[in-house]
Amino acid sequence: MPFLSRADLPRLILTLLLGFIAANLCVWLNTPLPWMIGPLFATAAARMSNVHLYCPVQVREAGQWAIGTSLGLYFTPTVLKVLASYIGFIAVGVVFAVMLGIACGWLLHKLSGVNQTTAFFAMAVGGASEMAAQGERHGAAVDRVAAAHSLRIMMVVAIIPFAFKFWGVHGLDPFMPGTRIVNYGGLAILVALTSLGALGIKRLDWPNAWVIGPLAIAIALTSFRINLSALPEWAVHFGQLFIGVSLGTRFTPEFLHTAPRYLFSVALCGLAALLLAAGFGLGLAYMSGMHPATAILATSPGGIAEMSLTAKTLELGVPIVTAFHVTRMSILVLMIGPLFKSIRYFRARRASGI
Repeated sequence: MPFLSRADLPRLILTLLLGFIAANLCVWLNTPLPWMIGPLFATAAARMSNVHLYCPVQVREAGQWAIGTSLGLYFTPTVLKVLASYIGFIAVGVVFAVMLGIACGWLLHKLSGVNQTTAFFAMAVGGASEMAAQGERHGAAVDRVAAAHSLRIMMVVAIIPFAFKFWGVHGLDPFMPGTRIVNYGGLAILVALTSLGALGIKRLDWPNAWVIGPLAIAIALTSFRINLSALPEWAVHFGQLFIGVSLGTRFTPEFLHTAPRYLFSVALCGLAALLLAAGFGLGLAYMSGMHPATAILATSPGGIAEMSLTAKTLELGVPIVTAFHVTRMSILVLMIGPLFKSIRYFRARRASGI
């Protein structure tokens, strides 16, 4: 069955056109991350106003491919040596992310009255689709989990780049891609290899396959000094646009009517998570010597693509931010189910007085 029917085509064109216009408006307004923030807010507003937009999963995957490939080109042999010195700090960051999710899940349960299972998966700092799927297996309300993650990501994408722009944080990254030259013959090979990497990861049923697969292939090539081509700037822009519209179209007219108390509680918990993560990032920067802005991005409760893209646009330690988020996401997705079962087991023992 084709992913795009005749009825869907006009809606997809409208979605991409709206995103393109919003991106250029944000470029003109000189906002941070214009090619993602503009499409995200424009399509979200349109969808909540009951405008019939359409964004198939393949559009988000194309955006993820562009971001994953462009990020992988930063991982030169020199960069990998630098990252090796941060392994301990990355491990600490993963532990913090897990504890942050547990704490915010408890807070969401207390504020909103939603059951503990739904609150746990709604606040776990992982990918929205993966947390919703895992939550469903354990009896969480999937719509509440998905709504919480959509709102959290939107808050993170909106607040952090604008905060950094307000404080004038930009251009502090000492890392550069392996090559800045676009060679269209080499680019064709790069596209083919990274796409195969994504398809291979997808066959393994891993999350974020179209980020992780291209990222892994691009890292492997760049680390061995095989610099086929840089990614054209227009490809990175359209990657951001595709991710922006895929996030924005998650917001439906029903979203605004979904338990106002719950959404307000999610917003409060999301803000608390941002502030706690920022404080942790500053502490990590003090201990590790990395720039505070890079550390804040690396430990923020955002997604891989969104936070790594923010680092790339603002030139803030792209490989470090990417390594933190990829490691955190990979470990969290693998351990979230067993972690939830363990917490539920100890709660049951405590309730029974054992």
